[in-house]
Amino acid sequence: MGKFRELIAYKKGFALLMDIFMLTKEFPKSEQYSLVDQIRRSSRSVCSSIGEAYKKRRYPNHFISKLSDADMENGETQVWLDIALACNYISEEKFNQLDSQCEEISKLLNFMINNPAKFA
Repeated sequence: MGKFRELIAYKKGFALLMDIFMLTKEFPKSEQYSLVDQIRRSSRSVCSSIGEAYKKRRYPNHFISKLSDADMENGETQVWLDIALACNYISEEKFNQLDSQCEEISKLLNFMINNPAKFA
């Protein structure tokens, strides 16, 4: 089996975290130590949990647990996006684009969770 960086969920997660990183550079300075830090952390945690899961793929329960963590962090990212939209830091169009990316990542993670043998 290849490397975790070849997984579609990882690639899409990494693209999302970079989109969020670039976007949050424009957020108000007053949000630097709250919203900006939180949304960057949760979006980065998706990819780090995928990397960890892949290294534990020989142990299905560990693999599933780390992927579940990735999906949880992805859900947290969506909450921060809700807040960014409500505070008018992002447009509805940008919100919809990023939220769609999160939904796609969640579907990929859930496929992996439900089919761990395909990644062993």
